[in-house]
Amino acid sequence: MAEPAQRPPRVVAELGRPETPAETAARKAESSRIHRSSQTLRNLVVALVASLAIVLFIVLVVVRPDGAVRQPIDYRAVAAQSQPTVSETLAAPKLPSAWSANSANLETGADDIEAWSVGFITPKQQFIGLVQGIDANGSWVSDEVKKARATGSTTIDGVEWTVYDRRSASDPGNYAYSLSTVVGASTLVLHGTAGSAEFRTLATAVTTELETDR
Repeated sequence: MAEPAQRPPRVVAELGRPETPAETAARKAESSRIHRSSQTLRNLVVALVASLAIVLFIVLVVVRPDGAVRQPIDYRAVAAQSQPTVSETLAAPKLPSAWSANSANLETGADDIEAWSVGFITPKQQFIGLVQGIDANGSWVSDEVKKARATGSTTIDGVEWTVYDRRSASDPGNYAYSLSTVVGASTLVLHGTAGSAEFRTLATAVTTELETDR
């Protein structure tokens, strides 16, 4: 059997002669290194594109629904449904159309005090929580304003309210500003992030409703 013909040594143009075994080995090693580097870069690009696709999916499919604005709650209808179970009129004042509510519920809390609460979103997209305690006490009020100390008082439409102003605190959350007063057997607490004018609007509507029903 004839032996296979051997391939002649590769001629290096720059040198004008065949390359040596050592040069051949070095050339192949460099070629392999370049190929590996190219593969690594390609893999990094593929991984980056895949990561961006996952992030985009999370933003569009997962985060977006969770961050969607909740549908307004008909707090006046909830109050009407809950009214037969309590002796005092539940505060559900009629407010301008730019106001809305995102929560409304009646529950029994500490010391068996029944508390009606509504979370309002104001026209300026701020929050004011209304909490009405039936036959509540000072301890209940303290809990509802998160132990804040009274900083003064204000009279709104003839009704005196105690003020708890924590707007200068580092992180007061939904208790940056609070008001409390008593109307009959109801102790009212308003708390939230809105400005004084919007607090006055809600305070007036609440006390007018309760005073009228007494």
